[in-house]
Amino acid sequence: MCFDAEKYTNYLAILSEELIPALGCTEPACLALAGAKLRAVLGAIPEHIDLRMSGNLIKNTKSVTIPQSNGMYGIAAAVLLGVVGGDAGRGLEVLSSATEADILQAKQLLADDSLCHVELLPTPAKLHLIIEGVAQGHRALVEIMHVHTNIVRIEKDGQVLLDTGESAEDCNESLTNRACLNVRDILAIADYVRLEDFEPILRPQIECNTAIAKQGLTGDYGANVGRSLLRHFGPDVNNVARAMAAAGSDARMSGCQMPVIINSGSGNQGITTSVPVIVYARHYNLSDEKLLRALCVSNLIAIHQKTNVGRLSAYCGAVSAACGSGAAITYMLGGDYEQVSHTITNTLANVSGIICDGAKPSCAAKIASSVEAAIMAHTLASESLTFKDGDGIVKSNVEATIDGVRHIASKGMRETDITVLNIVIQ
Repeated sequence: MCFDAEKYTNYLAILSEELIPALGCTEPACLALAGAKLRAVLGAIPEHIDLRMSGNLIKNTKSVTIPQSNGMYGIAAAVLLGVVGGDAGRGLEVLSSATEADILQAKQLLADDSLCHVELLPTPAKLHLIIEGVAQGHRALVEIMHVHTNIVRIEKDGQVLLDTGESAEDCNESLTNRACLNVRDILAIADYVRLEDFEPILRPQIECNTAIAKQGLTGDYGANVGRSLLRHFGPDVNNVARAMAAAGSDARMSGCQMPVIINSGSGNQGITTSVPVIVYARHYNLSDEKLLRALCVSNLIAIHQKTNVGRLSAYCGAVSAACGSGAAITYMLGGDYEQVSHTITNTLANVSGIICDGAKPSCAAKIASSVEAAIMAHTLASESLTFKDGDGIVKSNVEATIDGVRHIASKGMRETDITVLNIVIQ
C-alpha cells in the first residue's frame, strides 16, 4: 500500500509532536514551565503569584515528586522551582537546569504561604492554567491550554504579547489533524515507512525509556512495583514486560532525574507504549527494524485512542498505551490486521474501567495491570479469539469499539472526573 505525500507527512508530524522528552511528571513540568516563562516576561522573580488551574492539573500535580528538587512535591513547589531555576526554552525538560542553589531558593520562597495563591479554574479544558505575577511594579500573565507546552496567551502590563486565539473546547486545535488515524492505515504505515524518517523520533524512546525502566528495577522508588513483580513472578517474558514498564513508572513518579520520551502528553504512557514492545523484541531476538516498525504501531494506536479525549481525563491513559503495546506485539510477531484488531478489542473490553486519580506511585500498578491485560488480549488474538459485537462495549469493528471507549472517556466520565477530583483534593 502506498501513502500519498500528505498522509505520510501527517503521520510523521503526529509522532514528532507526541514523542518528545520530559523530565519527571509532565503536569509539574507544565507548572514549572509556566513559572519560568512568567519570570522571563517579568524580568524578575515575582513578589506574588496567582495561579488558576483546571482540576486535572491539580490532581496530577499534588502527589508526585518533582525531579531536580531533592524530594519536593506539590503545586507551589513546581511553580516556584520553575521561577527560580527553570529554563522555558527546554520545554518539558524545563527543570533540567535547576541547581542546588535554585532548590534552596525555591524552598525559602515556599516558606511564605502568601507568595503563591492557587485556585480552581472553571474551564471546559482538561489542561488549562493561567498564571499571573507582579514584580517591581510590573504585572504579567501566561496562559497554557490543552497541551503541556502550548502557551496560548502572554501579557505584560496590560499589553498582549501573544494570543493564539485557541478555544477551551477544542483539545486538538493546536495539533496536527488526526483524522487520518485508523488501525488499518497505522499497520500499513508501519510496513511502509522509510526508517531514516522515523528512526530519529523512535530511537530516543528505546534508549531513554529502557534506561529509566532499568533504573526503576535497581533503585528504591515508590512502592517498587516493578522490582516486586520480577522478584515474585520470575523472568518469563510476559512478567518482565509488565515489571519493566511498572519499574519505569516507579522511578518517574518518585523523582528520578532521567528523561522519558512521552506519548500523548504522558511519560507513563510513553513508557507503557514502548517498554513491553522492546522487551518482547529483545526476547525473540527480532531486528531493530522490526522493533522500530512495531513502535510506530504502538505509539500511533495509543495516540489514535486518545484523540478527542484530551491530555487529561478520568480515564487512565495506561489502558490506551498498553493497548498500543499489545497491538504492536501482535504485529511484531506476525499477526495480521484482524489479529491486531482483536488484541485492541480484547484489551478495551477488559480494562477500560480503570480511572485516573492523579499522578503518584500507584500509577506503576495500573501500568502493570494494563500491560497484563494487553498480553492476555494478544494471546487470545493469536488464536483468533475475540469478544463479539454486543459483548458490553464491544462493537462490530475495532474502529467503532475505539470510538465508543473515546466517548466513555471524554463524555461519560465527566461526573467521575469531578467526583474523583473532590475526593483527591477535599
